[in-house]
Amino acid sequence: MNHQDILIDTHTHLASSRFAGDVSNVIARATEGGVSQMVAIACDIEDSLTNVRLAAEHDSVAATAGIHPLYVHELDKSTWLDDLTRLTKEENLSAIGEIGLDYYHPPQDGSSEPQWRKLQRVVFEQQLQLALEHDLPVVVHQRESAADVTEVLKGFPGVRAVLHCFSGSAEEAEEALSMGHYLSFTGILTFPSAQSVRDVAAAAPLDRLMLETDSPYLAPVPFRGKQCEPFMVKHTASRLAELHGMSDREMAETTTRNARRFFRHLE
Repeated sequence: MNHQDILIDTHTHLASSRFAGDVSNVIARATEGGVSQMVAIACDIEDSLTNVRLAAEHDSVAATAGIHPLYVHELDKSTWLDDLTRLTKEENLSAIGEIGLDYYHPPQDGSSEPQWRKLQRVVFEQQLQLALEHDLPVVVHQRESAADVTEVLKGFPGVRAVLHCFSGSAEEAEEALSMGHYLSFTGILTFPSAQSVRDVAAAAPLDRLMLETDSPYLAPVPFRGKQCEPFMVKHTASRLAELHGMSDREMAETTTRNARRFFRHLE
């Protein structure tokens, strides 16, 4: 077994329409490429149901369920929380996610910015409460919203979170780490322009680091411009290992240990 055989991609959108009709091959390529497990991330209820099905069909897939902040306006207010609550009882559910706040994109429902942000926050808080009640960790999306995400998370001190695709400042990283949360890094680590992200990753404690692709987005070097897949996580792992002065195998073992400690049902 080489170092790649123990890698975990902790954030991949296997339910994405970009993988439609090819998801079994995507999973097979990941396995052949040395990725032992993938955490399938949800953006809405449909994704959540697909993830649970994929996890039942593939031993290498773990499921999450959740509502991404850019999809909160599409929710059926009378049923979505009940639907999500039912999903928390699924045997192979590993986390709630991805959830959070996104202030980068304009309101998706034609509302004012304050109304849009309030709706996102309400749905975020409801999902954090659900995670707390069912002892599930959460995968958090924050984009130009770090201060408000921190404020909300402080209101749920019992929740364990990973800030996915972390690209924030050293101060934002320290704030999250001081609350006991994790940081997850994508192929952005390999981008020539991303020195600030590398600096944060290099300074982060080894027991709070995780790896992800965020596929089908953010393909690492040498795949820039192509559709990202879980097998590519090894390139991000190698860059992170280099930043910490470790071997690729040591970093694979470290980040996999962290992922197994954080998510439910990863073995």
